Amino acid sequence: MDIRNYKEEELVELAKELGQKPFRGKQLFEWLHKKQAAAFEEMTNLPLEFRKRLSESYCVSPLKIVKKQVSKKKDTQKYLFALPDGHMIESVWMKYHHGNSVCISSQVGCRMGCSFCASTLAGLVRNLTAGEMLSQIYEIQRDTKERVSHVIVMGMGEPLDNYDNLIRFIRLLSSERGLCISQRNITVSTCGLTERIRDLMKEKLQITLAVSLHAPNDEIRRKTMPVAKKYTIGEIFQTCREYFEVTGRRITFEYSMIRGVNDREEHARELAERCKGLNCHINLIPLNEVKERNCLRSVDSDIQRFKIILEKYRINVTIRREMGSDIDAACGQLRKKFLNQTGKN
Repeated sequence: MDIRNYKEEELVELAKELGQKPFRGKQLFEWLHKKQAAAFEEMTNLPLEFRKRLSESYCVSPLKIVKKQVSKKKDTQKYLFALPDGHMIESVWMKYHHGNSVCISSQVGCRMGCSFCASTLAGLVRNLTAGEMLSQIYEIQRDTKERVSHVIVMGMGEPLDNYDNLIRFIRLLSSERGLCISQRNITVSTCGLTERIRDLMKEKLQITLAVSLHAPNDEIRRKTMPVAKKYTIGEIFQTCREYFEVTGRRITFEYSMIRGVNDREEHARELAERCKGLNCHINLIPLNEVKERNCLRSVDSDIQRFKIILEKYRINVTIRREMGSDIDAACGQLRKKFLNQTGKN
C-alpha cells in the first residue's frame, strides 16, 4: 500500500494504531513529503520497530523509472514510470528561467477520446492515487537533483475525472509540512467537466484552471472532442465566469492548432467574441501530431495570424513554447511506443 497517499492526520492515527506516540506520525509525514525519503530505512529518528511494521504493509514509492528521454537542448526530460500493477504512466520535466516544471499524469490512459491525443487510444485503465501523482514529482526531483517549483496536471488522463484523488494530491503537495509548492504554481487541466469545475470552485484553492477548449464553437468541438456532446461551449464559458467570480483566479484556455479545422481567421474572431469580458488567457498550442490520429499541425504562419487577431481584440494570448519535440512530445506517445515494443497491454 502506498503510504505517500496518507494525510498527516491519517499518519498520526496509523502511528497510534501501531503502538507509537502521535508525534511519530508527524515525523513520518515530514520524512515522506518534506525530506522525500526513498525508504523507511532512511527515517533514522523513527523507532526501528515502527519502521519494520511499516515496511511489512506499506511502500514509500510505488513508481519505478522504466525509461527516460532527454531532449537535445537538455531542457526537457520525459519519464516512463512503471506502477506496482505493471501499468505505465508518463511525466515530463521542463526547465524554464523561472524554475523547473513537471507535467504529471492523473490516470492510466483516458476515456475522453479526443481525436488528436495519444493518451486516449487505449481508453481508461484506472485512476492514479494522490500518492502516485506525488511520486512522479518526487522521483523526478531525485533523478534531476533539482527542486520542482511548478506542477501541471496535464499529462495522461482527465484530472477532474479523478476528482477526489486530485484534491488530496493538491493539498498534500501544497502542505507547509511537505514540499510546500504554492497553489498558485499548480495548474490543473480539464476538457470542461462543468459539474466538477463547480465542485472545484468550492474547494477554496488558489490553483490555475486550464480548460482544453480547442475550438470556438460546438460544431467543431464535437468533431474533435466527444466530451463536447455533453458539455456545450456556452455552458463551459458560463461556468468559467462563475469560477472567476468565486475564486478570483484567471482562466487559461488551451487551444491546440489543428490544420484546416480550427485555425482560420473566422475561428479566431469567434473565439475572441466568446472571451469578451472574461479575465482569461489563451494558450495556442502547435499540435503534436500522432500518427494514429488524422490531425495535422497548423502551419506557423496561420498560428501567428491567429494570435494577431486575438491580440487585436485585446485578448491575452501566447503561443506555447515547443519543448522536447525530439522525445515523443505528445502525451502518451512514449508509453504507447514502449507497450508496442514489449507486446504488453
